[in-house]
Amino acid sequence: MKILKSILTIIFIICSINMKAQTIFPLYEGEIPNSKSTTNREKSNVDAAGIERISKVSIPTLSMYASEKQNNKTAAVIICPGGGYGILAASHEGSDVAREFNRMGITAFVLKYRLPDDSTMLDKSIGPLQDAQRAIQLVRENAEQFGIDPTKIGIMGFSAGGHLAASASTRFKEQLIDNEKNTSLRPDFSILIYPVISFMDGLTHSGSRQNLIGKETSLEIRQKFSNELQVSHETPPAFLVHASDDAAVPVANSIVYYESLLKRKVYSQLLIYPKGGHGFGMNNKTTRDKFMVGLKYWLQSNDFYHNSL
Repeated sequence: MKILKSILTIIFIICSINMKAQTIFPLYEGEIPNSKSTTNREKSNVDAAGIERISKVSIPTLSMYASEKQNNKTAAVIICPGGGYGILAASHEGSDVAREFNRMGITAFVLKYRLPDDSTMLDKSIGPLQDAQRAIQLVRENAEQFGIDPTKIGIMGFSAGGHLAASASTRFKEQLIDNEKNTSLRPDFSILIYPVISFMDGLTHSGSRQNLIGKETSLEIRQKFSNELQVSHETPPAFLVHASDDAAVPVANSIVYYESLLKRKVYSQLLIYPKGGHGFGMNNKTTRDKFMVGLKYWLQSNDFYHNSL
């Protein structure tokens, strides 16, 4: 624990000097839970459009993007990039989004979570959720040092990262990491962008389901990993965005999750674009509407955001 405190002290000093700097630190102190001893095979590639994709992630990290405008009364957001649980779309669904939150005056953290792999994990189905829970735990326990409100820590996910964010929002009582301080692992809000919500036939993104839980699974397992079936009155409110013509992840994923929240009086917001397909990040090119602007107002109306707009 002393090592982690030293790391966080260094981070705080660095961020005080240059608040716009990206600071990367390991998610766990010491041994990574649920991991096998293996060679690090992580790879990063940037395509012609400037989109970074990371594969074979077995060593998770958390990248902090601190805002100059932040204050201890505003929210922080932990961002989970998408990629079908096969890769991480680390830029347009990660670092670019974090910098946009910085412009709002919100500190953001990009989670490089482990990608499910039987060769690196004892149980690949829980690895990403362990990392999401650990990220929430770490940020909440060090909120004062990070200059954020520990009661306003949200999680955001794109596509399969949306499945991870929704899982963190519905399965927080299923503690998959050590939690000596009994720190709340429940996000205070979630932001789900064209999310994979369900693992049920007819709704799911088959690649995400297969990568996380395997090709041949029981109905009971598919239901457990279908977040629309795990919603309770304690599930945090959500801001959801999807396109009707999404051919990869059906828009019904967002609709069934929203309906489940509504049934339990967890009042949320759902934005459905007529067009836009899948994977557009923050910028749906078929419309002049920018959902990040609406998100600012949603955060403000829910008392998570107080900076001038």
